[in-house]
Amino acid sequence: MRNPDSVSGMTYLEGRVIAIAGAGGGLGPVVALRLADAGATLSLADRHQEIVDGLAQDLGLSEERVDPHAVDLLDPEAAISWAGEIQSRFGRIDGLLHLVGGYRGGDPIASFDLADYDFLHGLLVRTLQLSSRAFYSALTKSEHGRFVVVSAAAAQNPENTNAAYASAKAAAEAWTLALADSFKGTGATANIIVVNAIETPAMREENPDEERPSFTPAEDLAEAIAFLCSDSAGRMNGQRVSLHP
Repeated sequence: MRNPDSVSGMTYLEGRVIAIAGAGGGLGPVVALRLADAGATLSLADRHQEIVDGLAQDLGLSEERVDPHAVDLLDPEAAISWAGEIQSRFGRIDGLLHLVGGYRGGDPIASFDLADYDFLHGLLVRTLQLSSRAFYSALTKSEHGRFVVVSAAAAQNPENTNAAYASAKAAAEAWTLALADSFKGTGATANIIVVNAIETPAMREENPDEERPSFTPAEDLAEAIAFLCSDSAGRMNGQRVSLHP
């Protein structure tokens, strides 16, 4: 999915302020670069300040367009504080991208450690709940409010050995669809991008000859996210966009 504006080099997100939760992960830097190229101002969040500081430096943006934060999104007050600081600095928030990810699985449903589900629920669901609530008011006040989460095909097609992961992803999708319903009548939208797995630049660098036919390149995901943040996707709300075979 390519936005026509991206092909022509137009900065169609200029003036938009977009927050990225999980900016320091494998996908985050690729998405940040794509949105920066489209003109967006970015607030980058990770649990470690040095990671987002490094990402901000790599992007090469002026200080007026990048805002790195260390945030524990399992802490409600930290999520609220992050949203408040962005609002205070830039006067608006036009998007929140939930790129927080992680995986545990592989054992059968009858014997896997239920602590894995607790871990994944916190990482994939609770962080989404707390961040979306913290940013809710700002997104609904924006004429271009956007919420995007990356999910997995496993949420709709769970298997015996990935019950914890699939259940957590399904819960995150349900929350996002409910959020989309709450956005009706506003300028805000909430959408889901679904993949099997993500092929990151680091993976290609480590094993350049390996073929991953079921993986979605991070660059394709970034392009889809940029599209969902654009005016062209203003009528898309509560959609599951599949980017997998």
